[in-house]
Amino acid sequence: MVTPTMAYERAMIGATAVGIKVNNGIVIGAEKRVSYGGFVLSKVGKKVFVIGDRMAMAAAGLFGDMQTISRLIVAEIMYRERLTSRKISVRAAAKLLSAILYSYKLMPFISEIIFAGYDSDGYHLYVLDPIGSLIEDDYAAVGTGGAIAIGIIESNYNKNMTLDEAEELCIKSIKAAASRDAVSGDGIDTAVITSNGIREKTIPLT
Repeated sequence: MVTPTMAYERAMIGATAVGIKVNNGIVIGAEKRVSYGGFVLSKVGKKVFVIGDRMAMAAAGLFGDMQTISRLIVAEIMYRERLTSRKISVRAAAKLLSAILYSYKLMPFISEIIFAGYDSDGYHLYVLDPIGSLIEDDYAAVGTGGAIAIGIIESNYNKNMTLDEAEELCIKSIKAAASRDAVSGDGIDTAVITSNGIREKTIPLT
């Protein structure tokens, strides 16, 4: 049964964000259209956020909520790393983000998040809903175009594929979602996470 609140949240989590983990890295991406109430507010929104030199997140939902979440988690990670004088693990950072989202459960951020990074234990990719549910997976897609994107990924994913192939699959899945989802489009931002750092790219949506 879909309650009015669920229907509202489902309608507001516009956009498409994708994450794919392979043996030698992770690719996350999101399209650039910012919409609200059926109107396109911007065609150059950035929904992929780099967090330090080892982690990044991609999000779908209200644009202001995505930006606020990214600022909150960056500040909390910096505080904890200075407090402990050591780098936080990706799992600990994801659990910290989950706790932040849960603390706002009465008035949640309307955003779904893909959180990814690299540490001494390897590569990690997590999916979080607006109230902080935390799931680790090899690939994920969120937002109104997520159902379309995940179908493309599941049909082509192989954990042994190269990082370049994973990036191509990420772009292909977002393009497919944008072609069928009215609130997705206008370009794609990606972030490729490896042991050497993070590489960002913007691709026109043609």
